[in-house]
Amino acid sequence: MTTERRIKVLIVDDSAFVRKALIRVFSREPSIEVVGVAMNGKEAVRMAVALLPDVITLDIKMPVMDGLDALRAVMEIRPVPVLVLSQFTREGAELTLRALELGAMDFVDKSSAGLMDFQSLAEEIIGKIKAISRSKPRKFTVPASPASPYDPSGRIDVAAIAASTGGPPALQSVLQKIPRAIGFSILITQHMPRGFTSTLARRLDSVCNLKVREAEEGDTIEEGTVLIAPSGIHMKAEKNKIVLDYEPAGTVHRPSADVLFRSVAECFGSRAIGVVLTGMGSDGSKGIVEIKRRGGVTMAQDEASSVIYGMPRAAAETGFVDFVLPLSEIAGKLLELG
Repeated sequence: MTTERRIKVLIVDDSAFVRKALIRVFSREPSIEVVGVAMNGKEAVRMAVALLPDVITLDIKMPVMDGLDALRAVMEIRPVPVLVLSQFTREGAELTLRALELGAMDFVDKSSAGLMDFQSLAEEIIGKIKAISRSKPRKFTVPASPASPYDPSGRIDVAAIAASTGGPPALQSVLQKIPRAIGFSILITQHMPRGFTSTLARRLDSVCNLKVREAEEGDTIEEGTVLIAPSGIHMKAEKNKIVLDYEPAGTVHRPSADVLFRSVAECFGSRAIGVVLTGMGSDGSKGIVEIKRRGGVTMAQDEASSVIYGMPRAAAETGFVDFVLPLSEIAGKLLELG
């Protein structure tokens, strides 16, 4: 009789409380084995080489060597899937996004649990560790400007994009290749904890040619603008306006890509594009069918370039996806169609 190999985890955090809390969480999960505990980035780099963990849980703000410097070093010496344990402050959110650009695969907002309630994050942390342990870490590189000239065709009004795990750097990779003078709007659902989507919007706005911001109720859907759904609420298209709504309430994710895609299909029909990027689960697969049935164009990121090939796989398996593409080719296809 054979047993499945346990996932070896290295815990890195300067907080004794967090270290002990994580050890308790993992001690109750048979598929995970804690192989080491580090109190700072310098220890983390040494232990990553000596202990060969399958996953590292990483704090960012630490003494001696912070998490970002440790992450850079680990990705150079021995790349390994990294789950960042973040704190929601403006600075914390910005550092988290930077960690994702450097190669971290996902993050958990540890500040969403009180000091006495860390166990409430156990399911999320364990689920993400299991998911990223099967993936190969990669550092994203993005061009500074669009690769080629672009002349809007006027055939498309909206491109709706869905992303989850690995999404922030993937979105940056796509959006940085798109010039400001596009003839369509881009609407995005990115699964993130509350508060982080506004930081993501500011980050993308600062590095892209396009105007990027977090969506607000009543925003006009207009060409050249990128709107990101706020965490915790669905974003829908109604006529040429944005509606933010808590219904439907029974979705796995809020905001839901399926909700956005269905509304875009109803409003824009054949003048819509649906794109599913990297992420866990199947959000977007039902909505992509609706876009295709209404005459729109559909795309999904391919497995080789996805951090997690969950959402794109589910979309592709519907049989309603026109193009399965590497991340590097998605912007070009959007410009070709739009």
